[in-house]
Amino acid sequence: MEPRESWAALAAGGVAGVCVDLILFPLDTVKTRLQSPQGFRKAGGFRGIYAGVPSTAIGSFPNAAVFFITYENVKSMLHHGSASYLAPATHMVAASLAEVVACLIRVPSEVVKQRAQVSPSSSTLQILSRTLYHEGIQGLYRGYKSTVLREIPFSLVQFPLWEFLKDLWSWKQGHVVDSWQSAVCGAFAGGFAAAVTTPLDVAKTRIMLAKAGSSNASGNVLAVLGSIWRTQGLLGLFAGVVPRMAGISLGGFIFLGTYEKTRQLLL
Repeated sequence: MEPRESWAALAAGGVAGVCVDLILFPLDTVKTRLQSPQGFRKAGGFRGIYAGVPSTAIGSFPNAAVFFITYENVKSMLHHGSASYLAPATHMVAASLAEVVACLIRVPSEVVKQRAQVSPSSSTLQILSRTLYHEGIQGLYRGYKSTVLREIPFSLVQFPLWEFLKDLWSWKQGHVVDSWQSAVCGAFAGGFAAAVTTPLDVAKTRIMLAKAGSSNASGNVLAVLGSIWRTQGLLGLFAGVVPRMAGISLGGFIFLGTYEKTRQLLL
């Protein structure tokens, strides 16, 4: 990739990340409270629906920017000289590596955000201070493994499907898709990926919200999934699936559509 393309990917990714996270924040709060071990009402119900938004506002731009600059650069390197039938594998590898890097920024922001969402009476700064005081920097990375284990399968489904739908639509109409068409493809890809990865999202939420020293706080994803299955069954594993699918479908439309449009304007 040329430097100009890299900068365009970075800036477009950051703008798209801020737009989608702030617009869909209330829906994300509802989903987090539905997945909370306290239960929806005790976690705050519909009160303080924007609790934790400062953490999201700060983390969104660098998180999405790092993701897309990694994704586009890895995709560009792997595409060079490779056969067309390898394109899905290229998108899978690029998206997976991008998630691993982006999670270094996303997880601390996510930990503070989710704790604020289930404790609406505490400010974001109080949550951050309390986490650092009691758990140190490790507390901010609680759930890193579970987040990566959720995001990689999600991206393995979403990005190859998004790229495939764009290519199919382009082929059908005889020219490259417009940004709104890319957004529609993103909505379908995001909704499908969201549904199949909901159990991993539930496990990640439980680990991030667990009290320090508890069994869930150890970060063992399989153990958390097993515990949810034994106590709550299939409904527990798919808690919050409807707002998650709705949010990520809408998020895919906004995020990937905004990314494509901003990138086109910058190039």
